[in-house]
Amino acid sequence: MESVRASVIENEQIAKDTYKITLKSEIAAQMQPGQFVNLQISGFYLRRPISICEIVDKDHFVLIYKVVGDGTSKLSQLPAGHHLGVLGPLGNGYPLCEEEAEVLLIGGGVGVPPLYELAKRYRRIDRKVIVVLGFNDAESVFYVDAFAALGCAVHVATMDGSVGTRGTVIDAIDAAGIKTDFVCSCGPVPMLKAVEARYSRGYMSFESRMACGIGACMACVAKDRKEADLYHRICKEGPVFPIGKVEF
Repeated sequence: MESVRASVIENEQIAKDTYKITLKSEIAAQMQPGQFVNLQISGFYLRRPISICEIVDKDHFVLIYKVVGDGTSKLSQLPAGHHLGVLGPLGNGYPLCEEEAEVLLIGGGVGVPPLYELAKRYRRIDRKVIVVLGFNDAESVFYVDAFAALGCAVHVATMDGSVGTRGTVIDAIDAAGIKTDFVCSCGPVPMLKAVEARYSRGYMSFESRMACGIGACMACVAKDRKEADLYHRICKEGPVFPIGKVEF
């Protein structure tokens, strides 16, 4: 983990309220799929935690974020050449389980980006990767072509049915007849609960409100499902946990 000044290479809108920012910093070489960084945005006291989408090379990485408030709105306006305070990489990401012949990646909304680098890693070792992505509507859909370009089989669900299967990611899995039982997922709590109700093998990344991002403030704790009085910090021990490890 380091605190650095990263240079903005590109910052563009890719879907409704959704932006892709490419940053240059040597901390890219330390990053793993599923980790995140904390961004210091001028004029705002608390840093914004953003999941790492792609490690391009040892000096460049990509984040995808949604504009949900004043901080991310200002972030979306930063031009190329701007320097941004970055703390990271933070947290524990997805392990690469090389013994698995195929993996099912399930992402919902802004839970999609962390799965892209993971898909790259599995494709790099020639594993079959099935990707199911969930969005609200056609305007919100992104990165379908990017996953497909890696050689992944991609399925999409939208709540209004404007793209792919109407309904949830579980509906899309059923519609496609997907039987893969090793799963890595990231997305909103209702989606993760549905994933956990069906699958027992794999990992999921939890979205949580974070203040410090380094496990000091204890603002993002979750109770262990099996061990009494044991709590996990989402930002420190997570955000990725084995399926069934922590309570929602």
